[in-house]
Amino acid sequence: MTPSTRRSCLSWAALSALGLFAPAARAFGESSAFNPRLLSAGSRRAAGVRDSAAGRWSWELLRRTSAPSRLLPSRVSADRAELWAEPFAIWSGDSDVGSLAGSELRGLDRFFRLGGLLLVDDSAPENPVFGGSARRELAKIFPELPPVRLSPTHVVFKSYYLLDRVVGRVPGKSVDAIVRGKMAQVLFLDVDLLGALAREGDSWALDVGSGGSEQREYAVRLAVNIAMYVLCSDYKDDQVHAEWLMRRRGNSRR
Repeated sequence: MTPSTRRSCLSWAALSALGLFAPAARAFGESSAFNPRLLSAGSRRAAGVRDSAAGRWSWELLRRTSAPSRLLPSRVSADRAELWAEPFAIWSGDSDVGSLAGSELRGLDRFFRLGGLLLVDDSAPENPVFGGSARRELAKIFPELPPVRLSPTHVVFKSYYLLDRVVGRVPGKSVDAIVRGKMAQVLFLDVDLLGALAREGDSWALDVGSGGSEQREYAVRLAVNIAMYVLCSDYKDDQVHAEWLMRRRGNSRR
């Protein structure tokens, strides 16, 4: 199965507005629910406050778009077959991941060959040791595909909301990606997106700094867009959706 066959669906937002529902067609399993699984690879880290962010991500997606989402996401290991069952995983950390074992590299390679999308989210972008080490290890899988900067017109910036900024717990400039064919297979974020989504009880766990509630809102919007990119193909580039997109643009700017 090629990466281009991984995601194909109509807009969950458009379907929910019509009261309709359709499962995504892709190379992974039978479930169409978004599941932001946390990846364990390389140097293991203890569970932290950011682990709560995955459930919040699913909750925000369900609340805003009605897309099916798993509210209790799981953790998955790079060297276990469970990784291949679904098309999305998040690799987050704040320190050097070390050298991945051969079994982990093979597991990730199969995940990508099935069309999987990995989000690399640096929890400490102020000192991006994690992000740099993740790029180093992933280069072993994609030796001929160095990361590239995504254009502001890339579908990930318009899959649900129209975004003109990239923020998480801290602001960033853009998104780097490893792209194979037309599809991004790795997204590199240096904004600590999980840090912006993390919860402690009924409160946000981490401060987002001077950007305040507006910055956190745009972090949530980025998360929703990534989820929609996982669930759906590049339908936003098709003219058949132009009228709906124009209405959505107007709403997203309010």
